[in-house]
Amino acid sequence: MSLDHSHDPLHADPSATRPTSCTATQAAPAQVLVDSAGLLAGQREICIRHGNELYRLRHTRNDKLILTK
Repeated sequence: MSLDHSHDPLHADPSATRPTSCTATQAAPAQVLVDSAGLLAGQREICIRHGNELYRLRHTRNDKLILTK
C-alpha cells in the first residue's frame, strides 16, 4: 500500500515549497522546510530535545513562535 504525501510539506518537493529567503545556492545544501502546524500537531506548546538539553517551543496568541531553554 502506497501513502500519498503530495500535500504533506515534509514529503513535498523542497524546491517548490521553500520560501525565497531560504533559497539554496549551488554551493549550499538544500534546507528542509517544516510547517509549524505539523510540528506543533494542534498543541500550543511542545518540548524539543536537542542533545542533552530541553527547549520549549510556544505558539503565542499573537501568532508568534517563542523558543526558550
